[in-house]
Amino acid sequence: MFLLLFFVLLIQLLTYWIFEPFASFLQYVFEIRSLPIIALIGLFFLFSTKNIGQN
Repeated sequence: MFLLLFFVLLIQLLTYWIFEPFASFLQYVFEIRSLPIIALIGLFFLFSTKNIGQN
């Protein structure tokens, strides 16, 4: 039982160690301040693409 608990804690520690910098970077990139800019860029690309049905 303690061996299983040790492996679970080890997996959680390694997962945090691997993905925490990536999640921190994404949180910094997608802050609320940059959300309007990202939304405007997304809307621009959404409405600037050609309609596939007109081909």
